[in-house]
Amino acid sequence: MNLAGRAGRWSASRWKRTTLAWFALTIAAMALGSQIGLNKIGDSHSGSGETARAQALLDRAHFVAPAGEIVLVQARLPGQRYGQQAFTSAIASLVQTLSRAPNVVGVRSPLERGPLGLVSKDGRSALVEFDITGNRDTAQDRVQPALDAVAATQKGNPSYRIEEFGMASANHELGHVVKQDFTRAEFTSLPLTLLILLVAFGALVAAAILVLLAFTAVLGSIGLYVLLSQVYPSPDFVDSVILMMGMAVGVDYSLFYLQREREERRRGSEPHASLLTAASTSGQAVLVSGATVLIAMAGLLFAGNTIFTSMGIGTMVVVFVAMVGSVTVLPSLLRGFGDRVDRGRIPFTRKRGGESAAWRAILRPALRRPALAALLAAGALLGAASPVLSMHTKLPSFTDLPRNLAIVRTYDRIVTAFPGSPAPAEIVVRSRDVTSKQAGDRIRALERRALASGVMHRPITVQYSHDRTTADIAMPLAGSGDDGTSFRALHLLRAELLPQTLGTLPDATYAVTGVTAATHDFNVLMKQRLPVVFAFVLALAFVLLLITFRSVVVPLTAICLNLLSVGAAYGLLVLVFQHHWAEGLLGFNSNGGITSWLPMFLFVVLFGLSMDYHVFIVSRIKELVDQGVPTDEAVERGIVRTAPAVTSAALVMVAVFGIFASLSLLQFKQLGFGLAVAIAVDATIVRAVLLPATMKLLGPWNWYLPGRKSITFAYPHHQVRSRRVRRARDRQRGLRPRRRSIR
Repeated sequence: MNLAGRAGRWSASRWKRTTLAWFALTIAAMALGSQIGLNKIGDSHSGSGETARAQALLDRAHFVAPAGEIVLVQARLPGQRYGQQAFTSAIASLVQTLSRAPNVVGVRSPLERGPLGLVSKDGRSALVEFDITGNRDTAQDRVQPALDAVAATQKGNPSYRIEEFGMASANHELGHVVKQDFTRAEFTSLPLTLLILLVAFGALVAAAILVLLAFTAVLGSIGLYVLLSQVYPSPDFVDSVILMMGMAVGVDYSLFYLQREREERRRGSEPHASLLTAASTSGQAVLVSGATVLIAMAGLLFAGNTIFTSMGIGTMVVVFVAMVGSVTVLPSLLRGFGDRVDRGRIPFTRKRGGESAAWRAILRPALRRPALAALLAAGALLGAASPVLSMHTKLPSFTDLPRNLAIVRTYDRIVTAFPGSPAPAEIVVRSRDVTSKQAGDRIRALERRALASGVMHRPITVQYSHDRTTADIAMPLAGSGDDGTSFRALHLLRAELLPQTLGTLPDATYAVTGVTAATHDFNVLMKQRLPVVFAFVLALAFVLLLITFRSVVVPLTAICLNLLSVGAAYGLLVLVFQHHWAEGLLGFNSNGGITSWLPMFLFVVLFGLSMDYHVFIVSRIKELVDQGVPTDEAVERGIVRTAPAVTSAALVMVAVFGIFASLSLLQFKQLGFGLAVAIAVDATIVRAVLLPATMKLLGPWNWYLPGRKSITFAYPHHQVRSRRVRRARDRQRGLRPRRRSIR
């Protein structure tokens, strides 16, 4: 008996203790995690390349840069200009109110510093600058008093537009939006999953068991991940990724298991024997599928970025926990409930399971003309994937946020009046003494040449560390921060201006960070690491499937089919989100690009999840072949018998991922859409047409392994005969098997 079979037998024989231990461990992990708290990673510590080096220079000097905020004071009427009494009075009132607000320091306005850089060219707009005390990574928690002060000033000066913008205020508002979105997604995913499973099984108890097991796996995994975050700091959204992945794979694995147990029961097997058969077959497929997903998620560890490392660890934890729960706790619950698992019958439904007549009707054309079916299906997938050739990636910026957010409208107004100022480049320079006359001359030379270039603007500010070894120079770039104009300005700054000015300073080290630099460096990193991640995932998946199925053809076809699914998802993602035609349908504003981290994350997730279906279906086909069934017949019977579980699992995944496609932020909308579309394509075109047609064409070559002497090909059925086949036939003839059978 294999590992999954032994685990199922052991758990079923101790079902009370196993079930209690599972819930106890889940509650303990949740309680411990809530007590310790998530160790969050700051935005400034998630950079790549030169951006990460700039942050390292700041950390080395213990440079605690406060979060800078700006307030736009803008005339509403055409005749209003800076210098008029009413305009000056509005600015003075704002400065006075801000200066009294908690957590606000260093208020700077054109009244004290002069209009240079703080008043727009047309005189209709002015900026007031200030800082939030403490570390910039947590400033969003302390910015509310400043927001209240700005709101109070706006109320007292209705003829002027007085609005605040900065990283702290933006993250504060976005935090509320993201929290509301994910709360809605979390509360929607559970009842929606339960509803789909109710339709799939027609019984409340069976559906509730799957949802409960998946949800407890998610809760326990979040608790465990909080512990791991003490070593690998995490962004806030990883727990939502854990929820999304945990519900998807948790329901998948348990559904495959329960579907096989019900099938054996319908064939007349005793309850205990049915459970052990499901454990040895579907349970083993769950282990192989879970291992494949773990391999795919491990690829994120090679991305070279802390965000990817966090997401990889989080998803690996929940997949492992869900896999363990499916092969241990699920058989315990099935043993405990027994026939009561079918209680709570839903009216107007029938008992699900068995062979699917609908899928048999779909399969017949593909098996009757496999070459034509494979050609058409592959052509359709390649056609869907073709837009990927024009994929453009970019990190999301404030211009990509929903236009109904007040902070976004403020950002647009500031960029229009003061090009580049909301997202300046930050030049970090380290030397023996950056406050020396020589260093000051080089910094002033940099400012002169930058302004003379025409692609960098005022206000340029300089901050020094306490030990006078590090300076942080904020320099606004032309453009929106992530367009071609901004990237050209960044290249000019890095390639020419800095080497010609700060580069002549003895013992000086410098690096550039900021929104534009972070986007550029992240895109460069993704292009460098994507081939490494692809190679790692594909190589290890090949080895795992080779060991599992003892065939070189099965892993090769699995990889090719899954790559077609991923390619189609990429192409459809580009078709929808890099253009404007679908904006009204999905509620977004196209920024002409795909989120930079999405292609790599989509690949590992889709490859792992697609392999779930492939392993489950091919395992059933291989089981039939080992029993002596011809490959052609085994393909049809295997797919038809697994179709109900695959269809239900795909519906759950599409529903869960579709919820994420309804979120406000563009990157999560793209993530949810890409995953939902890919799973829908994979469960229909790939598994219903391309897979059976390909296996029919390959025939006995599906099970080819070089050097295996026990394989022969026999006409007219092109049937693979192996040692397992001969043992099965010996048992049918009443001959003594060569090894003891499984009981």
